[in-house]
Amino acid sequence: MTTDAQHSPRPDGDVLSDALPAGRDPLPLAGRMVLVTGVSRRIGIGHAIACRAADYGASIVAHHYRPHDVSQPWGADDVEAVMASIRTHLVGPARLIDIPADLAAPGEPARVVEQAATAAGHLDALVCNQAMSSPDGPLGEMTEAVLDAHWAVDARASILLAQAFAAQEGFASPTPQETGRRRHGAIVFLTSGQGLGPLPGEIAYAAAKAAVAGVTLTIADELIDAGITVNTVNPGPVDTGYVTEADREATAAMFPQGRWGEPDDAARLITWLLTDEARWITGQVISSEGGFARWRH
Repeated sequence: MTTDAQHSPRPDGDVLSDALPAGRDPLPLAGRMVLVTGVSRRIGIGHAIACRAADYGASIVAHHYRPHDVSQPWGADDVEAVMASIRTHLVGPARLIDIPADLAAPGEPARVVEQAATAAGHLDALVCNQAMSSPDGPLGEMTEAVLDAHWAVDARASILLAQAFAAQEGFASPTPQETGRRRHGAIVFLTSGQGLGPLPGEIAYAAAKAAVAGVTLTIADELIDAGITVNTVNPGPVDTGYVTEADREATAAMFPQGRWGEPDDAARLITWLLTDEARWITGQVISSEGGFARWRH
């Protein structure tokens, strides 16, 4: 015979037993293999996602393309140091695999997924964090070459990565009898805040990132029957090493929490979307901006 002290009622009439495990699973990605693209700088969002997923028990496949960073004003990081940093977050038997690739090159998105799946045995989650930063420019200076370059990295590569990820064995549409046994897959794309305010001087980047946000629901609809959730995250203004003191002063009033975003702010949301806790969420474009208010001056 049970007592009220042993069970508490739920609104739907069921009961919760104190014998059930309390709290949340500290390793919700244990045994999972997560591919994160654009993991080339320790101050970047990709590195933060890889570390956070590793903290949750996942094994990591980290894609990187150092030549892009070499061409940028902030310069490149030491890729070996980036990987060493991620390794410090691995739990138990989890492992790290790294794959260099130019995702703008024909066939490379599919090759990266195939190489990752072969090396890891399978992939459970994909985070498309890669992005091209420059060259870019305002409308009056835009060229076909710049538009095409951003499309190839910021949008086309994400779509092709998702295609290859979903084509893995085990993600085919199951029969009704198999539904309870299939594994949960997750894809997270990254967009920007182009739908919430202008991105001055970034026509090509804004266009490509808008395409990713715009196609999210369609891809989510195609893949939900295979047990794959698809969401897109706008990480908001995040300081990944490019923010100057002048930038901080000019935008101080726009951040009600008194600071720019940090890479792990976005990583916490993105990594949670890979867990089973988020399995009911798909087709969404979610902003993680800390209350950033573009209208404040």
